[in-house]
Parts: sequence; structure tokens; C-alpha cells
Amino acid sequence: MDAIASPTAPIAQVVEFYQTLTRESLARLDQIYAPQARFKDPFNEVVGTEPIAAIFQTMFDELDEPRFRVLEAVGDTRRACLIWEFDFRNRRLQQGRAQQIRGATWLEFDDEGRVTLHRDYWDAAEELYEKLPVIGSLARWLKRRLAH
Repeated sequence: MDAIASPTAPIAQVVEFYQTLTRESLARLDQIYAPQARFKDPFNEVVGTEPIAAIFQTMFDELDEPRFRVLEAVGDTRRACLIWEFDFRNRRLQQGRAQQIRGATWLEFDDEGRVTLHRDYWDAAEELYEKLPVIGSLARWLKRRLAH
């Protein structure tokens, strides 16, 4: 049976890709993403598999031990939502201690089961800025002020 014939195949394919993502497996990105796929997260907005691959290449260049763990995946052959955790270390962030970002991804698929839209949602202020030495103090202060 063809892998794409299963209703959950596109979702399962993306989940497997991200949970086993390595610098080397980026070569398979064009099997997962359509040529003109759109990708957006809090820091990037690009179109095409080469710019998408470049974002992940930068991730591997700048972070130690990056790893995605998909906690939940729901959807069908046309769209999906993934809930995930991203674990990593960064020598410049909190003395290289393990870090984690929690977020969600909205995906849309083409008729061949490839991703045409990848939109990441996560709180950059809470998950990243608050952990930075100087900016973190300001972000935490601003958060406290706005909460009142």
C-alpha cells in the first residue's frame, strides 16, 4: 500500500521527519515540503525548500543538541496541527544549560501529501527573551507591569 494512501500518512511523515531531524536528513526536505512551501515562525518568513532548509541549517550551526518532540498531532490529509517541545542547548544562553521551547505548528498539505504551509506559533518573549541576560530582566519586568 502506498504510504500517501493512508489518511494520516502526511502527518506521520512530518512527525517522523521532525523527531529524527539531523543536519544530514535535511537533504530529504523536498520529499516533505512542496517546492513553493511557505514557512513562518516568530523570526522567519520564507518561501521555498532552499530557504526553509537554510533556517534549519542555521539552527544546527547555532544550537547544540536540537531535538523536536511532537506531543500531539491531529488533522487529516489536507491540514494538521502539531503540539511540540523543542529541546536544545546554546553556549550563550544560561551558561549552556538545557532549554525548552513549547509551541504548535499549523500545516497544510498538497494532493501529494507535501507541506505547502508551515506556520509555527510560540511565545518568543516567554520561551526565549526572558532567558537572555539583559533583555530577560526587561521582558520579565514588562510582563509583570502588564499583568496588573
